[in-house]
Amino acid sequence: MSVYTDEIFGPVLSVVRVETYDQALALINSNPYGNGTAIFTNDGGAARRFQNEVEVGMVGINVPIPVPMAYYSFGGWKASLFGDSHAHGMDGVNFFTRQKAITARWLDPSHGGINLGFPTN
Repeated sequence: MSVYTDEIFGPVLSVVRVETYDQALALINSNPYGNGTAIFTNDGGAARRFQNEVEVGMVGINVPIPVPMAYYSFGGWKASLFGDSHAHGMDGVNFFTRQKAITARWLDPSHGGINLGFPTN
């Protein structure tokens, strides 16, 4: 169905059934989009394996909508992401922040003279 092949947004739940865990993982990872997905299980090992192996930006474990709090960035991977960063969370802060790195060393005047640490031989 186009609801699965085209990335849509809204209150839509798309359920695709497969026979095995490996088939499910392959189905998700082969999709060109990678916004979000969820797994429902009582098996902690399966949940841990899923969160590590699935290739999407938002993963739900026993929650139907894997959208995090606003502090974390909303957005997925692959064709679900436009640009190189997400819109919310630290990515959004970093987008509007010009960073500066300072490297400094202050010498103790009691040592006398300036030793810049360069080799002399």
